[in-house]
Amino acid sequence: MTGFRNASKDRPAARRGRRLAGAALALPLALTGLLTAGAGTAVAGPGQGPTAVVAMGDSYISGEAGRWKGNSLTNSGNRNGTDRAWTTGSSYDPAKVYGTTAANGCHRSDSAEVRSAGPIADVAVNLACSGAVTDNVFRSAAGGVALKGEAPQADQLAAVAASHDVRVITLSIGGNDLGFADIIENCAYDFVLWGSYCYDDQQYAVDQKIDGAMAKVGKSVDEIRAVMRAAGYADSAYRIVLQSYPSPIPRGAENRYTQSDWSRYNTGGCPFWNRDSDWARDSLVPQMANRLKAVATAKGVQFLDLRDMLQGREVCAKSSKLVSSTVPASATTGEWARWIDNNETQGPVQESMHPNYYGQLALGRCLALAVAQPAGSASSCRNTAGQDHTGMYLTAAP
Repeated sequence: MTGFRNASKDRPAARRGRRLAGAALALPLALTGLLTAGAGTAVAGPGQGPTAVVAMGDSYISGEAGRWKGNSLTNSGNRNGTDRAWTTGSSYDPAKVYGTTAANGCHRSDSAEVRSAGPIADVAVNLACSGAVTDNVFRSAAGGVALKGEAPQADQLAAVAASHDVRVITLSIGGNDLGFADIIENCAYDFVLWGSYCYDDQQYAVDQKIDGAMAKVGKSVDEIRAVMRAAGYADSAYRIVLQSYPSPIPRGAENRYTQSDWSRYNTGGCPFWNRDSDWARDSLVPQMANRLKAVATAKGVQFLDLRDMLQGREVCAKSSKLVSSTVPASATTGEWARWIDNNETQGPVQESMHPNYYGQLALGRCLALAVAQPAGSASSCRNTAGQDHTGMYLTAAP
């Protein structure tokens, strides 16, 4: 790992570049790219044509960081087998993982949750986009805003609902409205540059925003319902699964690097003080999960709690390892989230702090397990220590 850009004047620019990632296609691209599995079916709709499961929202569901099978300090070749974009020699092609969305930064990976979930439906459609906020989900007629050259996601959903029998819509949204990526960045800078804690200032900022953000998450659910009703779907004909966010960093006591030197940053890629790590893991992530669960309950949709999904598999967790020449890339021993690579020595910084390839396979398993539950249920998804994604299991949500 190399250091953060160490000039404080770069901080605002870096912040602008590190919005949470997700994935959403422009409407023409959605029709020609995402719906190819249903080619030959011009008209479908509720109860007719190929069934579909649809992902909507931000980077935590689009597949950001799906390029990586763990984290390695090696910056050449296939990076000890972690870089799925490696082609040959010194060549890398992110489109191998993100397809056409490697270019616009939506970063819909081939391992994204909706594609890793298995046979939930005939077709998996990923409309999520890296950096999406709730305004990017709303219909344009209801104030929705395009993102990265792509139409608002609810408008894209209308085309999918008309050409497929949509059975499941899974939604991850709200983190960017709260400035989750900015929180991560500010806390990292407080470790690297300022030698101070971030949790108090950042908690205050979250408290100021969270009511408004959750209201807009609720509106996102309403917008999805409006699109589906306009397409002729009864509310009972499909389910909406609203999900929360996992913590990409461990508690301070569970970090394998001491906070008294630079190993957390230069080796592990997790530059956070213990106090800030504890706050993120045990206060911020649960606060977001609890509020999202309340939205799901109020709107009558299913809730998938992911707060503990990466437990023990986080960046720098004691029970996980970096990949090296002697430690192979493995879902059973490696980290399931992408470290911070601020100087982009391996890939774009927007991938930082997102579930990686292994984490996305686990998310897909969580979704498959959730869909097997009653449509109005609330479940928490957890991993089994020492197992791959097949060891994921559900418990009752807190």
